[in-house]
Amino acid sequence: MNEATYTIRKKVFRPIISFLKAEQVSGVILIVCTVFSLLAANSRWSEHYLSFWHQYVGFEGFSLSLKLSVEHWINDGLMAVFFLVVGLEIKRELINGELSSFKKASLPLMAAFGGSLVPALLYLFINKGTPTAGGWGIPMATDIAFALGILSLLGKRVPLSLKVFLTALAVVDDLGAIVVIAIFYSHGLVLQNLLIALGVFSALLICNKLKFTNLSIYLLIGVVMWYFMLKSGIHATIAGVLLALAIPMKSEYHDHSPAEYLEHGLHQYSSYLIMPLFALCNTGIVFNMPFKEVYTSSLGIGIILGLLFGKPVGISLFSYLAVKTGMASWPSKINFKKIVGVGFLGGIGFTMSIFISLLAFKEPELQSFAKIAVLVGSLLSGFVGYLLVKVGLKKKEESAYLD
Repeated sequence: MNEATYTIRKKVFRPIISFLKAEQVSGVILIVCTVFSLLAANSRWSEHYLSFWHQYVGFEGFSLSLKLSVEHWINDGLMAVFFLVVGLEIKRELINGELSSFKKASLPLMAAFGGSLVPALLYLFINKGTPTAGGWGIPMATDIAFALGILSLLGKRVPLSLKVFLTALAVVDDLGAIVVIAIFYSHGLVLQNLLIALGVFSALLICNKLKFTNLSIYLLIGVVMWYFMLKSGIHATIAGVLLALAIPMKSEYHDHSPAEYLEHGLHQYSSYLIMPLFALCNTGIVFNMPFKEVYTSSLGIGIILGLLFGKPVGISLFSYLAVKTGMASWPSKINFKKIVGVGFLGGIGFTMSIFISLLAFKEPELQSFAKIAVLVGSLLSGFVGYLLVKVGLKKKEESAYLD
């Protein structure tokens, strides 16, 4: 094996395969945690289970106030670490992965753009002029852990190129969700704290420019940035993304860059601890409302149709246009029919959709409605996507057998 081939395998394929394995298992854990949370919230222990997440933990003193509920520590604190990992994944894909050149990135970029635009427009069309119109960002998201988890159920028959496409699509999707959260779902801006947070971010960029590679420096400064971002009105998770942008992707002294080392170290905690905790905390929905209202309200219909139809239509249509116009080409062993199946898997919103639901609505009732609609839309999308991909793979096997 020559040095160039070894470098490609080390820098591109190994991280992708490791990432896929972690996300597949994480998807199964998320399903278990969601089912447990729903059962607990509707059992005789419901009151104790739900009250636990609203207990306040923290400290006050030295002109600092950092006392949050367990729910907020997870949604504002641990999810900042989750977004740090997402930011590192995006950065790696942009530099060494499937988004490192226009030729590689054009198909997942177009697919993600269509998969975000169409569901948002569909939701807005259904909710135009209603108090729930602000939830248009909810059906835009894709939960990569669940999507890859469903795809993994089909085993080794699924070509790696299809998994890589879905991963790249979800990474771009996450980037879009981050931008939407930062611009549209941040409230009560405190300019002074925001300027301090941005000043701290500038210090991180200077550390990068000076080629500091000590991760402890970046993480300590990153915590300071997170605190002021939390107090600024811009959602605190954005601090995780900004920290990822500042951490060096190259190192002159080590085989692995600080960014690669940190991503590898945090990814399992993100997949096996943070996301399951998020699911346990945020899917404890008490079914004390007429369930049919989810299907009859504009909020529920907008989210379910956005995920179930908007995502696959947007992903498949914009992918087709990208190939038809010559902007992109189908990857190896991928055709339009498989893209349609993956498009439905892209409709599994779950983690990111629930997260945006919490930001879009302050009323607990609307949040619960939105969460139920996300669960229903994600479940239906995953089921249809699984069947379509399975049928596509089966036809391919039958064709190969006949030949």
